[in-house]
Formats: sequence, C-alpha cells, structure tokens
Amino acid sequence: MKGRILALLILLFSYMFQAYSQEKITLSGIVANRSDTGTLFGHNISIPEFKVGINDPADSTKSAGNFQFKYNSLIIPTVLIGYGVAGLINPTLKDINTSTKNEFRDHDDRKVNLDDFSQYSPFLSVYALNAFGIHGRSNFKDRTIVLATAYLIMGSSVGIIKKTSKVTRPDGSGTNSFPSGHTATAFMGAEFLYQEYKHVSVWYGIGGYVVAAGTGFFRMSNEKHWLTDVAAGAGIGILSTKIAYWIHPFIKKTIFKDKDKLNGTVMPYYNGRQYGLGFSMTF
Repeated sequence: MKGRILALLILLFSYMFQAYSQEKITLSGIVANRSDTGTLFGHNISIPEFKVGINDPADSTKSAGNFQFKYNSLIIPTVLIGYGVAGLINPTLKDINTSTKNEFRDHDDRKVNLDDFSQYSPFLSVYALNAFGIHGRSNFKDRTIVLATAYLIMGSSVGIIKKTSKVTRPDGSGTNSFPSGHTATAFMGAEFLYQEYKHVSVWYGIGGYVVAAGTGFFRMSNEKHWLTDVAAGAGIGILSTKIAYWIHPFIKKTIFKDKDKLNGTVMPYYNGRQYGLGFSMTF
C-alpha cells in the first residue's frame, strides 16, 4: 500500500505547487456573442452555436498575452523528471518500482483501459467548457496554437527518450517504457486546463490534475509503466505546456502572423493496438 500512496502523492503534489506558482498572463478583449441560454446544475449557462474556427462568434475574443517566465515554476517538473531519470540507475528507486508493481498486482490484478481515454480528457475539457460558454483566457486560435506546440514538444521528447532509454515495461511487452506517454499527455492537458481556467476557478485545475494522476495510476495498475516512468512523464507534460505558453508570442508572430483565420479538427484513431487523436490545422 505504501507504494501506491507514494505514487499518488508524487503525481498530485505537482498540482499543489502549480496552484501557488502565481504565473501571470496579460490578456485583452471581451467575451464574444452567445447564441442561446440554458441551465446546467441549476445555473444559467450560455450555449453557443457550434462552429469550428477562430471566427466562431461563440468563442472568446480574448488572446493569450505574454506568459511570464518564473524559475520557481520549473521546480516541480524538474523534480519529477529528475526522479524518473534517477530511477534508471538508482537501486533504491528501482526497488520502489518493483514493490509498487507487486502491490498493484497483489491488491488488484484487473486491467482497466480507461487510461487510453482519460489521457485526453483534460485538454479536451478546455474546448468543451468554451463550447458551453465558460470562456477561458485565450481565444480558439491562441489556445490551439499553444496546445499544438505543447503536444509537439511533449510528443517528440517522449518519443526520442523512449527510443534511447529502452526500458522494459513491467509486463514485458516492450522496451519503450520510459517515460509514460499517456501520463505526459494527461499532465500536458492538465496544465493547459489549469492555465486557461485558473482565473475562473481553481477547481478546474484540480479536476484536470486528478484525472492526470488517475491516468498515471492506471498505467501502473495495468503494468504498462513503472512509477519512475509515470513521474518523468508527468514532469515532461507539465513542462511542455509551460514552454508552449512562454514561446507562444514568438510562434504567433513568426509563423501565424497575419493569419486571422485558423480552422482545426481533432480525429480519433485506432490502429488495432492503440487509441489516439490526430490534429489537423488549416490557416
């Protein structure tokens, strides 16, 4: 039981620090027109017309400003990644990996594939909330550029490290265990959700990080990853989103300059073994 508690503490503590990092984002603009109103859990909400693209009148017209760099915001992702890297060679951390795996196996040997879907929930929630009229900090164009940048950084980092580290999975199904891509995706999305909605309510961020932690938990429960894989994946995911916000002004100015219209689609895929989402943007 100690191993499972440690796993959850490592993952959830990442959110507790982020909530008090106090990064500041300068924003401008107002909330755009809404098409209709309704009720949800007893509260009035705005229900927009569902149109995809930056010119969607239901979407927020606010644009993401400069995300101020702060060194203390690097502490948690650095610690998580450092813990994961240290676990590649440190005998004590390897023993913790093994004991955690055994505890999961002893207490629950059922395999639940919920993590294949929960990894995408945090960042998809940002678009769902905007669709229901609960606007975040950024408009469609800016948040999509940030998300695409974060996904590119996270995906390329995870892919390169997996191919070079060659760590065997707990169930022996492959040698691409380190780091956990599912966990990295989930924490990338959780940080994205937190940054977009922390000014509305801190509970959106809490919810995103709980789902992300649960994704890592299921990856270990399903014997697809070690605790160190999950910790490193969480750190990479958080850091990828932070970097995406930091470099967003440069990306927008150099690549998307004078591109007022940005349309995008998200397509699910299944290749017989893995589920995933594919992005497509037109500008």
